[in-house]
Amino acid sequence: MKCLILGGGGFLGSHLCEALLAEGHSVKIFDRPNLKRFREFSADEQVEWVEGDFANQSDVNLAVPDCDVIYHLVSTTLPKSSNDNPVYDVETNIVGTLHLLEVARKSSVRKIIFISSGGTVYGIPNCTPINEEHPTNPICSYGISKLTIEKYLNLYYTLYGLDYCVLRLANPYGERQRVTATQGAVGVFLYKALRKELIEVWGDGSVIRDYIYVGDAISAMVAALSSNGNQGIFNIGSGHGQSLNNILEVIESVLGRPVSRIYVEGRALDVPVSVLDIEKAKNSLQWKPKVDFRDGLERTALWMKSERNN
Repeated sequence: MKCLILGGGGFLGSHLCEALLAEGHSVKIFDRPNLKRFREFSADEQVEWVEGDFANQSDVNLAVPDCDVIYHLVSTTLPKSSNDNPVYDVETNIVGTLHLLEVARKSSVRKIIFISSGGTVYGIPNCTPINEEHPTNPICSYGISKLTIEKYLNLYYTLYGLDYCVLRLANPYGERQRVTATQGAVGVFLYKALRKELIEVWGDGSVIRDYIYVGDAISAMVAALSSNGNQGIFNIGSGHGQSLNNILEVIESVLGRPVSRIYVEGRALDVPVSVLDIEKAKNSLQWKPKVDFRDGLERTALWMKSERNN
């Protein structure tokens, strides 16, 4: 099939591109202009790279035709910043996705696979691990936008038969993650630890999240090609929780030395604990994570060290 990856030049998108090529699919990458490409592709690799703005309807209209499947990985906001300007969040993410759905149904796209957020759509959980039937009460605009897009995907499936799959992804980490960003505790903590810099920890470090190695996240995205709209929504995570303090302990164990840290005021958007129940994905997608947290962290550390030496 020909797969369009919206956000295909980023952390997740670049790994997804390579996984789809390995499965024999052709890939069209859509990402913002002037983005540095993660690698060059050979002449026999079926990759087309298209530059554009997701919020620009004309750019999206040009990217979608002749594609069988669309992977929607784009988000213009982050959980921590989305509440600062919810209007921008709605205008760029929700309205942008509605434009995408319209051109997709008119272009005979078979399916849209949307990467939602397992860490924000549920809000403060009533119980853990959280399954897909848990109430959804996001406490940040980012989560509300993700949830709204999920609802529109179901609407277009009901009205027009546009197949879809929603993957409520936990916190991914691994090679190619932006190490200087403020998003992604594992990557940020590990990067600073390798450089022997002071690590800022929100609150007392007891906040627990579900962290999934990038390779496991990507295998779920590939497996989603075989799902159908009747199955709808899947949690994709490790099924295990790690506190911020535990992440630091594993980093210290991997590096063989202590790391410097300072505890700062917690963030209002952080729910105390979020761990996903992944049984539905295991049963329906025939998928399960294979890389445990320490192994994934070791792989990420090796990549960061190699990048630093290049």
